[in-house]
Amino acid sequence: MKYPKPPGVIPLDNILPDEPLLMMGAGPVPIPHKVASANSVVINHLGETMSQVVEQVKVMSRYVFQTNSGHVLGVSGPASAAMEMAICNLVEPGTQVLSIRNGLFSGRLAEMATRVGGDVTILEVPDKQSVSPEAVEAMLKTGGFSVLTVVQGETSNTVWNRDLAEICRLGKAYGCLNVVDTVCTLSTMPMEMDEWGVDAVITGGQKGLSSIPGVSLIAFSDDAWARIEKRNAPMAHWCLDARLADKFWNQKSYHYTAPVSGVLALHEALRLICEETLPARFRRHAVCSAALQAGIEAMGLELLIPAEARLNSVVGISVPDGVSADRIRHIMSEMYRVEISGAFGLNILRIGQMGEQSRTHNLSRTLHALGAGMRVAGGRVDPPAGMAAMERVLAANIERH
Repeated sequence: MKYPKPPGVIPLDNILPDEPLLMMGAGPVPIPHKVASANSVVINHLGETMSQVVEQVKVMSRYVFQTNSGHVLGVSGPASAAMEMAICNLVEPGTQVLSIRNGLFSGRLAEMATRVGGDVTILEVPDKQSVSPEAVEAMLKTGGFSVLTVVQGETSNTVWNRDLAEICRLGKAYGCLNVVDTVCTLSTMPMEMDEWGVDAVITGGQKGLSSIPGVSLIAFSDDAWARIEKRNAPMAHWCLDARLADKFWNQKSYHYTAPVSGVLALHEALRLICEETLPARFRRHAVCSAALQAGIEAMGLELLIPAEARLNSVVGISVPDGVSADRIRHIMSEMYRVEISGAFGLNILRIGQMGEQSRTHNLSRTLHALGAGMRVAGGRVDPPAGMAAMERVLAANIERH
């Protein structure tokens, strides 16, 4: 066989910037050195070393999820794959699903349930609002639902469903299994799987956990696992079959080749969370996000979501009329090497406060870049006033992060 001439390919050294961007958008986030170092190691996916790592990942995950569940699994894929594992294992053709939709990602849960044959009813939440327990109960009273899906935080528009605990308790009272997306919130704010009655909790590695993209976590309650074990319809998704995944994660058997480097990275990310402790981590995130929000407002900008429904882990900013969010992001990236996020068709900006993003040195650099970028793009702002306000909030708290 005559082989064609190999393609000319530009080396990564010629593509990547000399100075890495500070990742301050809606994810991925900066990762600690120990996480990056762990991600460079390859080991046998079925060896004793891997078994020890997996056992520790499960123990630490239970702490982060706040659960005693014996059904903690890793997922070789993005958080959306963990979402799909929850949905395709718990929803069969004809299963009645109540899906609370605040935006893009909560809507994705509804779409997944529809694709596997679920009978999906969508509770559409008004723009810029948290879902109310009263609205949820009114839908549940119509009867017949056996699965409820909801996000703790809607990354796409920075809305926080602040009454999640009450919503999950309502779901259980009306016979539902509660599926909760904590992709942008886990380890940044309280999420108590067992106490709140969550039956499937989903997260990705690349946000609050400060690990790499592509390796995710899911935990099922005993009630959810019982439903999985007695489901009638065959599982169409082989890789996402929870019973097969359980063979690797809980029975030291083979499912498929696990992403060992990513699991090692996840191990170190979880270890750092346990070392910091959840209460300290929650406090760090709350202080840093409050300081950032104060700085943005003092600069002369408006936050997208009212305080009572505002997500702290991803902060949404309204861009003034006549100013381009994309232009601001370009300036911040090119001039200051800081990358933040736009949105899905909206002229807004989003700044992440997840994991390593919630450090004072990252806040200062990001707010300065935002103010300068806004000015160059034509916005009327007062960057020094914003920096001063942010510093006042930080100074009012004893611990500096």
